[in-house]
Amino acid sequence: MIDRFLQPPMRAALALPARLLARLGLGPDQATLAGLGVAVLCFGALCMGWYSLALGLLALNRLLDGLDGALARAGTPTGRGAFLDIVADFLFYALVPLGFALADPAANALAAAVLLAAFIGTGATFLAFAAVAAGRGLAAAAFPAKGIYYLGGLTEGAETIAVFTAMCLWPDRFAPLAWLFSGLCLVTVLTRLHMGWTILGGPDGGEPE
Repeated sequence: MIDRFLQPPMRAALALPARLLARLGLGPDQATLAGLGVAVLCFGALCMGWYSLALGLLALNRLLDGLDGALARAGTPTGRGAFLDIVADFLFYALVPLGFALADPAANALAAAVLLAAFIGTGATFLAFAAVAAGRGLAAAAFPAKGIYYLGGLTEGAETIAVFTAMCLWPDRFAPLAWLFSGLCLVTVLTRLHMGWTILGGPDGGEPE
């Protein structure tokens, strides 16, 4: 919901570090893969119940996620980079609730399963719309720097990271937080279904007049 407002200041803040890292030979794909490695470490920390460490690794993962886009803009963005970035993001989003579930199955498993199902809904509507929009030549005016059509909603990246942070800070509240966020994700799924039905409903799949 607020990603469109956060993106411009984040791009400005990361532009200089990205240029310096690019001069040292770091490419966007390397940053993405490093971020994925950090996501796996975060998952391991969550499984062990090391929530403070998991929170630090979560922050590092998000920093690398921002840097890979900044590095791409400092050079030549590629389709492969956009592909790797979105895959790494969705894997990270799945690993966090799974880590909480494995840390305390009795308390967290059901809520984590529902949250993962909600993430499948938000991810499916997001990627399905992006795939069709790409074939129709549509672009998201609010996210011009994204490699694919970025379809917004009530629960976007910023809201997801905010709730993950809250879960790490108050792990005993994981289940109610997961149930609450699952409900918000359902709202996102419904609004995206409506947008897809409306925007892609014309004979040529173009935006309605």
